[in-house]
Amino acid sequence: MTIIKQFESNEPPTRDELRVNGQIRSHSIRVVGPEGQMMGVMSARDGQRAAEEAGLDLVEISPQSDPPVCKIIDYGKYKYEQQKRRNEARRNQKVIDIKELKFRPNIDENDYMVKMRNARRFIEEGDKVKVSLRFRGREMMHQDIGIKLIARLQQELEDIAKVEQAPKLEGQMMIMVLTAK
Repeated sequence: MTIIKQFESNEPPTRDELRVNGQIRSHSIRVVGPEGQMMGVMSARDGQRAAEEAGLDLVEISPQSDPPVCKIIDYGKYKYEQQKRRNEARRNQKVIDIKELKFRPNIDENDYMVKMRNARRFIEEGDKVKVSLRFRGREMMHQDIGIKLIARLQQELEDIAKVEQAPKLEGQMMIMVLTAK
């Protein structure tokens, strides 16, 4: 019963709900034929009659326009194709993750190289890399060592990455975000 009341109102339906055949409440509508040809502005009854003659449904495609645009199509097939498009779009989208690499100012060379290889791999896979450089205790006095380390990292990855967020000090952490070029 609530669905019927919802369609009886003159408010346009939400994105997923389309008015079909008898649910169309506008007095005059712009009708598009089954092959995409413009049939012109007519009453909703005349549009419905034309759809019945073609053996198809009259579907309100654009309820916001004045007059609303309706198309003569097979409604079941239309909904199926819309669902297929949504699934295809969902399948093709790439989720970008942010991978975090934690450094210390006095990192050993081998440990640095391992983290560099990981950063390069993450960026090549299309992910963003958040570089966190943590200072502890007296290391805060020697921030220049950390700045040199970040600059070295930036320089070695400049062929595949660009800086999205410049290095900045937040408390005891220096943070920088890299993304693929």
